[in-house]
Amino acid sequence: MPSSRPTPEAHAGDDRTTDLIRWAAFSCVLVPVVLLWYGTSLAGTAGTAVGLAAVTAVCRLLLRRSERCAPRLLDEEHPPHAPHRGGRHRTGTGSHRGGRHNDRRSPVG
Repeated sequence: MPSSRPTPEAHAGDDRTTDLIRWAAFSCVLVPVVLLWYGTSLAGTAGTAVGLAAVTAVCRLLLRRSERCAPRLLDEEHPPHAPHRGGRHRTGTGSHRGGRHNDRRSPVG
């Protein structure tokens, strides 16, 4: 019977995003306080606070959206019913693909 709990990987990603958003919100409060402490005008500090809050909100929106869309994109790329086909692995270390070659034209030293 499948469980309705999120997988540990999904939960870890959610925690990292939540922590990132918390730090961004903390910065939105800390930066204006520091600006006021160092004598910046109230209008300049308010404008900075509004700008940081807007950037934080947009980043939060984009992070949450990417978290929702990433599993769907992976499912579309690798459908569960499609068989895995191997045999297209690269061999060698790349020495014949334009890697660095030592020849007589290069200095030795």
